[in-house]
Amino acid sequence: MNSNKIVFFDIDGTLLDHQKNLPRSTKEAIHQLKQTGVHVAIATGRAPFMYKELREELGISSYVSFNGQYVVLNNEVIYKNPLSKNRLEHILNFSKDKKHPLVYLDHNTMRASEDNHHYIHESLGSLKFSHPEVDPTYFLNNEIYQALLFCTSEEEHEYLQAYDDLHFIRWHDVSIDILPKGGSKAEGIKQMIQKLNIHVDNVVAFGDGLNDIEMIEFVGTGVAMGNAKEEIKNVANVVTKNVDDHGIIHGLEKIGLL
Repeated sequence: MNSNKIVFFDIDGTLLDHQKNLPRSTKEAIHQLKQTGVHVAIATGRAPFMYKELREELGISSYVSFNGQYVVLNNEVIYKNPLSKNRLEHILNFSKDKKHPLVYLDHNTMRASEDNHHYIHESLGSLKFSHPEVDPTYFLNNEIYQALLFCTSEEEHEYLQAYDDLHFIRWHDVSIDILPKGGSKAEGIKQMIQKLNIHVDNVVAFGDGLNDIEMIEFVGTGVAMGNAKEEIKNVANVVTKNVDDHGIIHGLEKIGLL
């Protein structure tokens, strides 16, 4: 049994392929891994409601959501780190002048600051989600763990300069995650492994995107997908095959867990 080990998997481009499908070999690999007694968890930038069906299909009850801001262990919330309402109000006014919409996410749903915006359609559509309902002040009465800012990479510098107390991660050509300063998947993982009393050397993480850098660097064994950004491959201990070429099972075999 390997109950002193845990493996975290990113979702998009890691568990799910580029068409947002779960490869059969990945599902089989997760099942085999669980059979060995290894703890299995998800670490994603997504909100919990965005991958409920995936968790159920894989039988996973522990997860790090919102890039580390909302952590659940065995279906119990153990850590929450919401964004400041004051800062969200300030950034709403700042972005409104530039005609850059926002989407607010809590653990249950998401709401947009503007209706029918093409950037929102384009980026959320890539995840197979439709444009959220509109509620510009949703953040005032709900805990927001992550906001999405919709602008191009050429326009983002104004936000980086104005909000050095926030953490921005680009995940799409026209969208950026907004997180509390210091927020990352690594911090969420740290909260979970402390509860499980698992040493970081016994922690493995699979990822492919820019929001996986801190996680891959933090854990004992960081595995980059073959389709990962070069920045991820450069800090990973191991590089596996592409997500659509049995990358998960190959990676687990390569590091000796299967």
